[in-house]
Amino acid sequence: MALLHSIGRRVGKRLVASLPALLGVVVFTFLLMRVLPGDPAAFFASGPNAGQEEIDELRRQLGLDRPIPEQLVRYLYDIATGHLGRSITTGQPVVRDLADRLPASLELSLCGLALALVLALPLGIAAALRPGSPVDHGVRFLCTLGVCVPTFVSGLLLIYAFYVVAGIAPDPTGRIDIFAAPPPDITGFLLIDFLLVGDLAGWRAAAAQLLLPAITMALFVLAPLARMTRASLMAVLGSDFIRTARSIGLASWRVVMVYALRNALLPVLTIVGIVFSTMLGANVLVEKVFSWPGIGSYALDALVASDYAPVQGFVLLIAAIFVVVNLTIDVLYGIADPRVSIE
Repeated sequence: MALLHSIGRRVGKRLVASLPALLGVVVFTFLLMRVLPGDPAAFFASGPNAGQEEIDELRRQLGLDRPIPEQLVRYLYDIATGHLGRSITTGQPVVRDLADRLPASLELSLCGLALALVLALPLGIAAALRPGSPVDHGVRFLCTLGVCVPTFVSGLLLIYAFYVVAGIAPDPTGRIDIFAAPPPDITGFLLIDFLLVGDLAGWRAAAAQLLLPAITMALFVLAPLARMTRASLMAVLGSDFIRTARSIGLASWRVVMVYALRNALLPVLTIVGIVFSTMLGANVLVEKVFSWPGIGSYALDALVASDYAPVQGFVLLIAAIFVVVNLTIDVLYGIADPRVSIE
């Protein structure tokens, strides 16, 4: 009980300490949207031949006729009361739009992260056990290639190879085939919702739609995970306790898998939190390539249309998720290694 109370108190302190950073993100995004070229009132006025009176009236309705400091104060007040404004593009509150689209982005990012871990951990272990070997050079080359190739390029290559040429992948047109019936909206995660209703055919269809974009995201984050695994495991293998374990005659696989890998995964746990937060913000192009209805494509469409509220809400949401994910990783790190203080 005392441990839980201590963790809760420290987590509360970290959350309070993160408020200035979130405030800075909000203010910076707000000011940036105002200095970018484009006038949302002129963009959304009735047709290309809209008169100046119609544009001025729309600016008044959007509050864009007020001074910038007053707009900022009003926006901060709306955030404090749980309102992120209304999207001109969709006509819906930004909170509702983000809530509807967030499960799609989370499902894509989580599946991409799972695939990346399945590939990165064995590759990093193999490279660490044979430093300087062809295996090590091959892993490093693969990691470098994954960093150099942009996500939209790898996504288009996968579509060309598996959809256009091989014909084994479904149409890259979103989370589910346009002719298939979606499951009841229970959690927002299609793979979970299909399982909850027992629709295995629908689950297979949703998994097939998810596979290529998840592989694209996995290739994007494979390099940092594999490199961290390799570097961390190599450092642990050179430790005194590993040499002691080998000197007393323990099997090599036991030394590596039980003692070395367990300690080497702690830094990897930290990088996983950073990678996952990065994926949510960096999957914008992947969502556009695969017509994925996530928060990234939503924010990009709003940015093109100079729709301020969705972009500001997207940045605030990503910043909040980044804080929560990294705080969770810090807590798990402290629990996994009691020598490390959560603070």
